[in-house]
Amino acid sequence: MSDALKDRRSREAWGLAGRQHGVVARRQLLALGFNSREIEHRVARGRLHVVMHGVYAVGWPRMTQKRRWMAAVLAGGDGAVLSHRSAAALWEIGTERRGVIDISVRRRAELKRPGLRVRSRSSLRAANVTSIGGIPVTSIVQTLVDLATELDTNAIERAVNEADKRDLIDPEALRAELDSHAGEPGAPPLRKILDKRTFRLSDSNLEILFRPIAAAAGLPSPLTKQLVNGYEVDFFWPDLGLVVETDGLRYHRTASTQVRDARRDRAHVLAGMTPLRFTHYEIKHERSRVRSELSRIVKTLR
Repeated sequence: MSDALKDRRSREAWGLAGRQHGVVARRQLLALGFNSREIEHRVARGRLHVVMHGVYAVGWPRMTQKRRWMAAVLAGGDGAVLSHRSAAALWEIGTERRGVIDISVRRRAELKRPGLRVRSRSSLRAANVTSIGGIPVTSIVQTLVDLATELDTNAIERAVNEADKRDLIDPEALRAELDSHAGEPGAPPLRKILDKRTFRLSDSNLEILFRPIAAAAGLPSPLTKQLVNGYEVDFFWPDLGLVVETDGLRYHRTASTQVRDARRDRAHVLAGMTPLRFTHYEIKHERSRVRSELSRIVKTLR
C-alpha cells in the first residue's frame, strides 16, 4: 500500500473521530481500510486509547462527558442513541445516574457493557431520534416520555419545566405530541402530570414542592408568574387577594434583594392584599406548619 493512501486513510479516520468528539469505533476503522494489526499498532504507539470494547479515544486519553456519551453510543453499534436519564442530561433537563450511561438500540440486541444500561428498542422510530453536537439522542418528547417510566412526579415536573425554560418544548406542544406516543408506558403518567386543570409552570423546585401544600390547605389552583402591583409573583389567588412568594437561598442572600423583597411586600399591603413569604427550609422540612398557617390565613380572608 502506498504512503499516500495510508496518509489519506489516516486523515479520514482522524477527521471522523474529530466529528465524534475524538472517539472512533473499531468497525469504523475497519470500514476505512485499517486491519486489526494496524489498529493494535496504533494502540501500542499511543495514537489510539481503548475506552471500552471496540471503541477508542484518538490522540489523547482524557474522557470528557461528551466523549463518554459518544463512546457509549458507538459501543451500541448501528441504531444506538443516548436515552432516558443520559439523554435528559444532554438536553440539560435532568441528571444521569452516577457511573451509568443510558443508551437505546433501535434493533434487537443483547449488548452488555460495564457502565452502560442498554435497552433494545426496535420500535423506537427515526422521527423520535435527533442529535445534539453530533451525539445521537432521543428527541426531547421521547426523552420526557422515557423519563416518566423511571422518575417520580416532582422530578418529571422539574424536567418539563426545564424543557420549557430552555425553549425546547412548551407544555401545550408536549400534550399534543403525546398522541403520537400512545401505547408507550411513559405516556399516561406524563399526560396526567400535564393535566391542564392542575399543571402550572414553575421556575424552581421550591414552587413544585409548595403547590401540594397549598392544595392540602384548601387553596384552589393558583395563578403563577403573574404581574401583581408591578412585580412578578410566584403564586397569586386574586379572589382572596393572596400573594405567596417562595424564597430559595440561592436568590435571597444579598442586601439588595432583601430591600427589593421588602418593597414588593409593602406594595401588596398598600394595595389591600395579603403577601406571605416562605423559605426553602420551611417548604422542604416544615410542611405541616406551612399548611397550617395557610389554612388559618385562608379562613381569615374568606
